[in-house]
Parts: sequence; structure tokens; C-alpha cells
Amino acid sequence: MASSNLKISGLCKRYGDFTALAPTDLEVANGEFLTLLGPSGSGKTTLLSLIAGLSQPDEGTMLINGVDVTYGAPYERDIGMVFQNYALFPHMTVEENIAFPLKMRHVDAAKANRQAMEALDMVRLPQVAKRFPKELSGGQQQRIALARCMVYRPSIILMDEPLGALDKKLRDHMQLEIKRIHRELGTTIVYVTHDQEEAMTMSDRICLMNGGRIEQLGSPAELYFRPRTLFVADFLGESNLFAASVASVAADGVTLLLDGGRVTVGAARHGVRFSVGQQVRVLVRPQNLSVQRGMPATTEPCLTAQVLDVMITGSLTKLYLTAAFAGEEPITVAFPTSQQTPDFRIGETLSLHWQAADAVAISE
Repeated sequence: MASSNLKISGLCKRYGDFTALAPTDLEVANGEFLTLLGPSGSGKTTLLSLIAGLSQPDEGTMLINGVDVTYGAPYERDIGMVFQNYALFPHMTVEENIAFPLKMRHVDAAKANRQAMEALDMVRLPQVAKRFPKELSGGQQQRIALARCMVYRPSIILMDEPLGALDKKLRDHMQLEIKRIHRELGTTIVYVTHDQEEAMTMSDRICLMNGGRIEQLGSPAELYFRPRTLFVADFLGESNLFAASVASVAADGVTLLLDGGRVTVGAARHGVRFSVGQQVRVLVRPQNLSVQRGMPATTEPCLTAQVLDVMITGSLTKLYLTAAFAGEEPITVAFPTSQQTPDFRIGETLSLHWQAADAVAISE
């Protein structure tokens, strides 16, 4: 990893008998975009609050740029913060809002105003400098909040669900804007969200949290395609999880027994080892499943399932199937919507298969 802006060792936060954050180790590289992802109560906001200095830990240490700030005040940490509610001063113009952090740092007024305009250029809103926050749209206010945060060039920017109040179209646009600004500035960003798609789209790495602990830390592709636990597999994206037992283990793959037959998945990753007879789950993403009428030429693997429903969701068509090996949960198959899509009938039996490299076994 490149030199670290942020290094956390054994950081822990308790409220009476409740552990909001178990002892946690985490390093964030200089210029990295790290997302803290997880359901409500997972500990992501607690961790962000500790990094910001808005609360103090019960144990552990925290270094920012090599300086111990474990119990330091927020203003001693060289951080910026962007909130969901923007927190703009309604009685100040946009330019005054952005220049405010500089004036609090006793920067000369002329220089502060000049840097405020440079920050406005960065977020592509120089034309609104003399307006007041109430005269701006939600997306514009969010960009102004970002400009105010980055105007003094903190080494770390913390973002606490900054796009939560925006509609989907504007949210998608702002994701691209934040990524563009991140690339141009090269600033380290620690971003909190519960939105999986947002985390996948924006992050260099995702820190997926559950029950006050880090469940898995890695790139979006690592968490999506090679989850280490059932929680990660089920939480991130749509998933098909089939119960199976290990029949044999080889260097190039693991052979499993399902209720419907024998299948092979790719070699274990992350140093995970399986033993014959072990109960596991097979993860296959909907887009990695294929269906055919009749028996295909390949038998690696080939299972059968019955059609429950077909739904066109826009760019994707989703096929829902039922099979004994899948239990009570429907199997989801996703493929690009096309006029050439076969007219599947409810109750029709189809063969179902995937490539071994597109599936992974996960310990129960």
C-alpha cells in the first residue's frame, strides 16, 4: 500500500454494555477513495465519527499523516467534512460560505475570496458565487458544500452519506462529479453510505461492516466476485446461494454435491481451504447464469429449474426460477433485454448452467 494518510490500530467504542465498534485495524492510503459500507447499526458512522474527532474511542490509536490524533480535537486533524444536510450558512452568499473556513484560519480576505472562486470553478459553479443557498437546487448545494470542504485542501475528506437527500438521477450525476474531483485533487476520501451501488461505483476499496466489525475489506470486484462470508455475498448485489457439500478438492477447483447434481466451482481464494463433506453455499451472480431449452452440450454444470416469472426491468430482463436444490428462495437469472429474448412460459423446465470460474464456494 502507498504511504498512509490514516492508520487505525485497535480502535474501539462502547456505550455501556453495547459495543458500537469492536477493536478495529484500518489503513487508508494517500489519495485513496475508501467507502465504509454496511446496514444500519453496522458501525460505519461510529468509525467515521471517531476519525472526525466528534467522539472519542475507549481503546486504540489513530494516526493522521503520522501524527497521533487519537484524542485530538477535530480542528487538529487536517480533515474536511461533507454532511448529508449540506450545513450551508443561509445568510451568507455562496462565495462567503466557501471562503468561511479560510477566514477562520486567518487567511487574508482577498486570498480567501480568490481561493473560493477557484473551488467554485472546480465544482463548475462559478456563476452562482453571489447567490444565497436558498436560491440553489439540492445538487448545487451539495457541490457548494464539497467546494467549502476542499477549499483549504485537507489531507482527508470525510463524507457522511452526502447524496442521501438527492433523487436517483441527480445522485448518479453527483457520483461522477465527486469521482472527477477526487481524481483532480488526489485527496484521500473516506465515504460512508448504505447504498451498495454507490459504493461499487465510486470506491477504490470498500470496507464492508457488520455488527461493529469489518466483515471484508477489498476492491469492489473482490467483494462482489470473491466474498469471504455469507453476509458479504448476500449483502452486496443480487446473489444466488445454493446449499451444497464438498465432494472433492483440487488445486484448480472444488467439486460440490447439490440436490440436483454435481458441480464444480473455481479454486478457493483468500487462502480459504475446504474439506470433503463440509457444508458450503455456492454463490453465482444472476448475470453469470445461463438457461436453455433442452440439454446443452456442456455438462459443467447442468441443472434443471422451472420458470416462476419473467420481468423486464429496463436494460435487464430477469428470469425467476424454482428448483429443489435452491430451497425456497427463487433463482434469479439476468440478461440484457432484447427483442430476440425467448418467450419463456410459466412452469416451463429449463436447463441451468454456469462457468466454474464464475461461481465460488463459501463456508456456512
